[in-house]
Amino acid sequence: MTQSNAARQSPSSPRPEGDLPPSLVARDLECVRDDRVLFTRLSFELRSGGILQLEGPNGSGKTSLLRILCGLRLPDAGEILWCGESTSDLAGEFHRDIAYVGHLAGIKRELTPLENLRVTIGLGRPRDGVDLEQALDEVGLYGFEDVPVRNLSAGQTRRVALARLLVARAKLWVLDEPFTALDRKGVAYVERLLERHTAEGGLIALTTHHTVNVSDTQVQILNLSEPRFRPE
Repeated sequence: MTQSNAARQSPSSPRPEGDLPPSLVARDLECVRDDRVLFTRLSFELRSGGILQLEGPNGSGKTSLLRILCGLRLPDAGEILWCGESTSDLAGEFHRDIAYVGHLAGIKRELTPLENLRVTIGLGRPRDGVDLEQALDEVGLYGFEDVPVRNLSAGQTRRVALARLLVARAKLWVLDEPFTALDRKGVAYVERLLERHTAEGGLIALTTHHTVNVSDTQVQILNLSEPRFRPE
């Protein structure tokens, strides 16, 4: 993965109201599960055009941290700031700025890919002039728009989740193993998608066991197994 100190931006960059560049700051986060401290005193700062890649062995708290970042669970200590404001004060406003793709992809299996995308734009901020069928075509699901997700393969289901990223006007992408179940072409497409989002000023927090090839992007590696994040 190539690292660069200069994050790329374009005139079409997704930005918060007030034309301020988006930023995500964590201060002294702590996460406890089943009376076990997964991490403590964890802090970072992610700016417009940047990627935060979480590393560490299974059980180190990577998925838990992603869930904390997108508001699916609360930290046991510490706070998260979005564009300088505590996320606890922003509520729905912050959630509309996030697109989350987890292990289970967040897809309703009884619905078709097209219906899933309609749900997505109903919950968040759809991109202006968004074309749902075009988004499905771009991720390689042309001809599968009206097939129930339960009849799709694991890779195709993951592509439905990726199409949600295309139609949502989210500034922050939180991705848990986004390359899971994808073939080589799918992996290359996701890498291009990450580059496109950061080039437009977006932010990405992700976990992956895959070696990501992303150029001209500011990347931070945060290893949760480091002693500084472990309880004393």
